[in-house]
Amino acid sequence: MVERLDITFAALADPTRRAMLASLSAGERSIGELAAPHAMSFAGASKHVRALERAGLVERRKAGRQQLCRLKAEPLREAQAWLRQWEKFWNERLDILEDLLKAEKERAE
Repeated sequence: MVERLDITFAALADPTRRAMLASLSAGERSIGELAAPHAMSFAGASKHVRALERAGLVERRKAGRQQLCRLKAEPLREAQAWLRQWEKFWNERLDILEDLLKAEKERAE
């Protein structure tokens, strides 16, 4: 699972790929449609799509002359689950800090 998380986070590290995923969250798109908002070539967009495919975030299929992409959310769920453990960790630490600050304030009054 750790290797898959590495690949997922590497794919998500690029703002263009994150924008492509956001676009795909609304439904299937062609590579040309994914490229358009970024003023990039088909080849450039295709490289980004390949990185997303390697991470398991996108599935590509041919429809005539078009290559259509769709979002696959499972790797995002795994990343969210991994991040959730750190959210719990930091929430607990921040709660402790809040209690300490309240106690310090009460002592100062």
